[in-house]
Formats: sequence, C-alpha cells, structure tokens
Amino acid sequence: MSTSEGGRKQIRLAAHFPGVNSTTVWADPRSGSQIDFSSFEHLARTAERGLFDFFFLAEGLRLREHAGRIHDLDVVGRPESITVLNALAAVTDRLGLAATVNATFNEPYDLARRLASLDHLSAGRAAWNVVTSSDAFTGENFRRGGYLDRADRYTRAAEFLATARELWDSWSPDGAPRPFAHSGPQFRIGGEFTVPRSPQGHPVVIQAGDSPEGREFAASSADVVFTRHSTPEAGREFYADVKGRLARYGRAPGDLKIMPGVTYVLGDTDADAHERAAGIRRQQVSPQNAILALEQIWGRDLSGYDPNGPLPAIDPDPDSALVQGRVRVADPVAVARRWRALSEAKGLSIRQTVIESSGRQSFVGSPATVAAALAEHVATDAADGFILVPHLTPGGLDEFVDRVVPLLQERGVFRTDYSGTTLRSHLGLPEPVWKG
Repeated sequence: MSTSEGGRKQIRLAAHFPGVNSTTVWADPRSGSQIDFSSFEHLARTAERGLFDFFFLAEGLRLREHAGRIHDLDVVGRPESITVLNALAAVTDRLGLAATVNATFNEPYDLARRLASLDHLSAGRAAWNVVTSSDAFTGENFRRGGYLDRADRYTRAAEFLATARELWDSWSPDGAPRPFAHSGPQFRIGGEFTVPRSPQGHPVVIQAGDSPEGREFAASSADVVFTRHSTPEAGREFYADVKGRLARYGRAPGDLKIMPGVTYVLGDTDADAHERAAGIRRQQVSPQNAILALEQIWGRDLSGYDPNGPLPAIDPDPDSALVQGRVRVADPVAVARRWRALSEAKGLSIRQTVIESSGRQSFVGSPATVAAALAEHVATDAADGFILVPHLTPGGLDEFVDRVVPLLQERGVFRTDYSGTTLRSHLGLPEPVWKG
C-alpha cells in the first residue's frame, strides 16, 4: 500500500487511448482520428498535465470479422503501439508509456530490445502489457499460425517474460555486457544483447487476465494488473485473491498494483451526468450495433430480427465461427438465458437489453461524486487505481483532468506533482534486483 503523509492511500491513474472498440462514440462531432499522431499526442499531453502514471495503448494483430466482413469498428486501423510510444517519448517528459505486445506471436530477443530502447529513449518510462492468444484466426498472419492451445499460452508467456528479463539482466548496472544463454521448452537462444541496461532496469510489466492461470501469472511476474472488475464487490474479491497469492513468490502487497479499466461520464449534477450517460449508451448501441452484439452471443445470423423487437427464442450456437478475432463468450447459452430473463422481467427490446446488459459506464455523476467514488474504491481495497477509458478520441480525458483531478488532490489522495522521473517511481514499485 502506498500512502501520503496524511496516511491516505494514493490513487494511481492511467489513460487508455479509446482505440477501436465499442466504447468510442464515433457519431460525436468531437470524435477525431485514430491514426493521426495529433490524436495520440493530445491524449498523452492531457494525461501528463493531469499527472497520470502512464498512457496505455491496446493492440490488435488482425482486423476482426463479422459474418465474413471486416467489423465496422476496425476499419480505422490499428497502428503498432511501440512505434507510437517512441514518438510520444519526444513530446512528453514524465508520463509512463505502456505498449500492449503479444507474447504468442513475437520473440524474446527482438521484443526485449525494442522495449529496452523505448525505456532509454523515454528516460525510464516504458511498460509492456503482456497479452497472449490461442486464436488461429489471428495466427494466420504469422509464420507459426494459431499453433498454441489455450492451455499453453500462459506457459509460453511466462517463459517469454523470464527470457526477456534474462536479456535485460545480461548487462550489469555499471554498463558491462555479458553473454546470455537460455534453453527451455519454448525458447533456445544465446548470444549478446545489444542494448545496455535501461534506466528502470526492466520496463514495468502489465498483465491482463482473470482466469486462474492469469491471476497466478500476475502474482508471480507482473507489476500492474489491468482488470475488468470495476464494481466494489467484484474489485475487492479480485484484489484480495491476487494480492493473497504474492507471498508465495516472496513479494509484498505493494509490489503489484491492481488497476481496473473504467469508463466515466461527468455532468454539472448527478442527474445531468446520468442523462448524458444514457445518451452515450444509445449512441454506442445503435440499432445495427445491437444486432451485431446479439450475433456475437448467439453465433447466428440475426439480421432479420427487429432491434426494437424481442430476443430470439432459439439458443446460441456454441461452435459458431460467425465472429472472428474477438474473445468468445465462455458460455453463450448461459448469457442468452440471463439476457432473456432480464428482457422478460423489464419488457425490454433487443436494443434495450444490449444497452442494459453490456458496457455501462463505471462512474457517473458530478465531478465531486465521481472523485468520492474513485477515492472510496481505492480506500476500501477494491483497486489501487484506474485505467480510464474515455468515450471520445482524443479529447475525452480533458474534462476529467480539469474537473476531477483537482478534487482528488484536495482530498489528499492524488499527487500534486511528479516526485520522480521513471514509471516505477510514479507507481511506487521496487527497482528490479539485478540477476547477472
């Protein structure tokens, strides 16, 4: 736990570039480009002005498909994250720079070199969000294809990360290179690493995964967990479970920060914010998107259904390949059953059910209400902080920084200036022990 002089647990904040997802409201006239560097720069500069810990970029390695066509949210494209962050290092001074890079379709030497280079160029602000894939559809873009079984993906990721750390440790803190050699089930490499030990020793490692394997991987190896648990009850359960696993790896509770991804809507009053939130959800779930969302659960062509009519009476097809490149729902039949129960209980149409069931805003209210809720989550160990996902690109963070951050500072739960220069110092993480 990290506290201020007054004993209050400090909130960690990060900014997620809205990217290609159903959170973004494309129809809003303030919505800008997902490709122009000016969009990335605007959001990053805003996050740094708000004294955020880091700027977070997601990544997709293949455009998703729906019924054999490119999914409409993907047509704007997805730039490679480390390339963007290298450019952002030149226009920011303190903000951490976090890249999502897949451990299934990359190699340790190349990625360790790229991340160490970013850490040098940014003077110690690099982070790696480790993700995995067992998706053969995505794997078709790569030499080995989708060859990993789902059960093996964390096995490869764990060895990948351990190998990268061996490479980063192959230069001593005083600048002396040493040969490295790694031999394991996944990788057999040896030679000399070309990049000296970087300012942080190792870039900060972020991990996103809620399965038992993901939780154990986070406890053993990660510095930050990016989770979806944004309600107090779910957050406290996840927090206690993952933090409780740390001791078996010789780690303290403060060595791992838990930061759920959250959305927010602000208004002059709570009522105004809730009205705005309802409008945003209607924009996010258009009639067309409601049918698409339903098809992702049912795995069937439902284009003939009226979005203002009732849910289908047929069951989902659990073996469907209608949607490619998206994480499949674990139990679509159970989800469909819950949606039907909700629809029947409240008399909801397809579109209304999708709005009610998916992706509602995490924090809605006046700036004072949202600041109080964020502080309460952290104070009660539902989280260590938050990765904010605005619904507008690139200006969706502006209002939060201008109206909520000052209130968090007044409460004494958020910094009034950066106290260090590296991302590890921002997050209060220990320096990695050199294992040369």
